[in-house]
Amino acid sequence: MIELLFSQYKDYPDYLIALELIAVVFGIISVLFARKNNILVYPTGLVSTIIYVYILFEFELYGDLIINFYYTLMSILGWYLWSKKKGDQEEFPISTVNRKEFLISTLIFILTLLFVALVYHFFDKFTDWTAYIDTLTTALFFVGMWLMAKRKIENWIIWIVADVISVPLYFYKGLTFSSMQFLLFTIIAILGYLEWKKFLQKQI
Repeated sequence: MIELLFSQYKDYPDYLIALELIAVVFGIISVLFARKNNILVYPTGLVSTIIYVYILFEFELYGDLIINFYYTLMSILGWYLWSKKKGDQEEFPISTVNRKEFLISTLIFILTLLFVALVYHFFDKFTDWTAYIDTLTTALFFVGMWLMAKRKIENWIIWIVADVISVPLYFYKGLTFSSMQFLLFTIIAILGYLEWKKFLQKQI
């Protein structure tokens, strides 16, 4: 089992393995902070996403590279939005999406699909099934990150779907630690959704 999970690492340089582990640890810490509705989700997440931009470039996962570049920008925006207050109250508390936000989410999803497809086509990388799955998960993650920055509970549903898809994708591409990270992310996302839902029910 150990050989099956980690044999691909024997050909990787040590620094790449170390970087992936650091990115995984900070990614997990970030999601745990998100579950608790803690603003530290953003500075810890930035460490992970910046490292992954480099790693994913090395592994030619351009869709996920774009995701992490976008994550970096959205983390800065989310950090700003989550820190805003009206008096003693948060300006962007946990809430559900309205019709306008649903339409914006749909638009982000469609535009991201088209953009990533163009990137893969431009680099002539539509040569494996992973490219198509990567395009889909990129669009899902774009929507999820935007909804999280707005503190919308639906962000967890998007994360759950995208994380489940990413588990076999990253394992197939030889990033076992990251694959295991996405499995853990799935569990945390389910718990995060339940925790935020409980918070919303208390506000009714």
